[in-house]
Amino acid sequence: MAEEIPTQLYLISPLDVSGDFPKRLERALEAGKGVLTAFQFRVKGLNQHDAAALAEPLQEICARHEVAFIVNDSIALAKRLGADGVHLGQGDGDVQEARDELGRDAQIGVTCHASRHLALEAGEAGADYVAFGAFFPSNTKETEHQAETDLLEWWHEMVEIPSVAIGGITPDNCRPLIDAGADFLAVSGAVWSGDEVAVVKDFAEQIASA
Repeated sequence: MAEEIPTQLYLISPLDVSGDFPKRLERALEAGKGVLTAFQFRVKGLNQHDAAALAEPLQEICARHEVAFIVNDSIALAKRLGADGVHLGQGDGDVQEARDELGRDAQIGVTCHASRHLALEAGEAGADYVAFGAFFPSNTKETEHQAETDLLEWWHEMVEIPSVAIGGITPDNCRPLIDAGADFLAVSGAVWSGDEVAVVKDFAEQIASA
């Protein structure tokens, strides 16, 4: 039987990526070597030109660390940047459109809240991963949907497409999600509201000890 790939970290940017954020990202990726494999660029309310200007140095940092650079919401921005993929909310366009625009090698993820139905639909449409959550209250984003660990367990047993757990995840509460079979833990607030190096290392320890 093939050895199971352990849970990995999927880091999501804060909304403000200006100032010294590139240095913080570099430190976080350094600390997460081997366990942190994807970074999502998530900014709101900027035109594409300004967003691209902020994204490019971060994309270079990710490339140096061999971490996938995923753009939140915008297929057009992902295409402009030549990003590794795009993450689509339920109102951000469909998987087929993203595939047509970004090509077959792009990583396309879809927010599925707490819905098996949405996740199965996304999988059938060709998504590379599905994101479930929120599992815990989040300071980063308003929590509209509450997901339970049995959803991760069911998906892990029934479907081969990777799952991402999102929403208020910290080193202290992540263990049940790892045990339930989450392929990725999407983390943001826990990392950026503290010492990013220490928090990423704490996540890595929880994953290693699972």
